[in-house]
Amino acid sequence: MKKILLIEDEDSISEFLELELKHEGFDVKVVDDGREGLDAAMNQEFDLILLDLMLPHLNGIEICRRLRVVKDTPVIMLTARDSVMDRVMGLDVGADDYVSKPFSIEELLARMRVIFRRQEKHEDSIAKHLKFKEIEVDTISRTVKNRSKEVTLTKREYELLLMFMQNVNRVLTREIILEKIWGYETFIETNVVDVYVRYLRNKISIEDENYIQSVRGVGYVMK
Repeated sequence: MKKILLIEDEDSISEFLELELKHEGFDVKVVDDGREGLDAAMNQEFDLILLDLMLPHLNGIEICRRLRVVKDTPVIMLTARDSVMDRVMGLDVGADDYVSKPFSIEELLARMRVIFRRQEKHEDSIAKHLKFKEIEVDTISRTVKNRSKEVTLTKREYELLLMFMQNVNRVLTREIILEKIWGYETFIETNVVDVYVRYLRNKISIEDENYIQSVRGVGYVMK
């Protein structure tokens, strides 16, 4: 069951969409305030966000802009404003699609299906098996081996290793790592990244070979 976040402040529209989407088998969470909507989008996992443009306290453009800093959850903007500039602005800040009110539920569902198909193709294209030197990661079983010996990692350590394996030879700043691994937990300090990199190094390094190297004043790189 796919999870949908609906951020809409017009009761008649939100009630209608919630009813129709649930009838189609979706798990729907409804929020009618911009700031609350951003908080839900940042701190919970959804398969798709339906986002109204005009909202109390924080508009849809700003929500999408802030969301795209740390997450790539698909977004369809819903709005009564149908000008070209409004559409361009919404797409420029990271919206995946744009539906103007009034719209039919059939059109919205069709656009959602397009996004889900695109998402599935992308997921299918992601490597199921990653290898760097003596380290091997099976992303299906979430197992990690170093020189054919299985390594036990915590969820955070695994996500951190996967990030490095997908960005070999690319320097990752502490801020980027923090955003991608910890998300919107703003109370987390960047020195937490150093702690977890140390944990990970201790588990995957063999003898004097250090797979993850420090870049002074910047972050880390796997090379």
